[in-house]
Amino acid sequence: MIAVANQKGGVGKTTTAVNLAACVAAVGRRVLLFDLDPQANATSGVGLEKTEGASAYQVLLGEGALQEKVRATAFERLEVIPSEVDLCGLEVELATASENLQRVTRALRPVVESGRHDLVLVDCPPSLGLLTLNAFVAADGVVVPLQCEYYALEGISMLNRVMAQLHDNQINPRLELVGVVMTMFDGRTRLAQQVVGEVRDHFGDKVFETMIPRATRLAEAPSFGKPIIHYDKYNPGAAAYELLAQELLNRLDGHR
Repeated sequence: MIAVANQKGGVGKTTTAVNLAACVAAVGRRVLLFDLDPQANATSGVGLEKTEGASAYQVLLGEGALQEKVRATAFERLEVIPSEVDLCGLEVELATASENLQRVTRALRPVVESGRHDLVLVDCPPSLGLLTLNAFVAADGVVVPLQCEYYALEGISMLNRVMAQLHDNQINPRLELVGVVMTMFDGRTRLAQQVVGEVRDHFGDKVFETMIPRATRLAEAPSFGKPIIHYDKYNPGAAAYELLAQELLNRLDGHR
């Protein structure tokens, strides 16, 4: 299971989760996209309505089974656990609950053990609250989208620290940084080139070779409820996510 996370909003986190899920499914793997962000943009991004009672909210409070929340999409081999705004209240509910960092792990276990999916991708909220921490405790790795802008590295040190604590304190000793994805890249600007250089200096080979370009069609696709490869297959953004999906799979397959 891979968590897609960055506590900074507007960095292309959900765009990356949705399009990676779709591209991995398109090459023949069975993918489950778990929308854990109360904004539910990953849910609408794959063409599903935000429906009351459809999210993992009750399951994470200990009622029902997560398998019952899995929904098909219009795209072959891509299923989703939808989100809705009620997940906002979950942070408050879990704050005083027992074993509040283990809820996603426990709920996902039967889904993972069913063998129905080759990859589970979780779209985390843009914060380091209890929902994101739950995803980190359940995950094998984290993919971090970083926008090619001046403050790109700001804040990621906190995310790194949290991951290291979960790993070192044996809360989740499997957890590792799978990779950093540079998003909204505009090769014409010196700033973008500088930021990429800085991030590569900082993270080395953890930075994916593939960079996601700034593309209007990429921004449009969610409003049509389609990942970019199903909205405009020949767009540079579609090609970039296809390459990124292959890079991700190579890294994951290399760890098995």
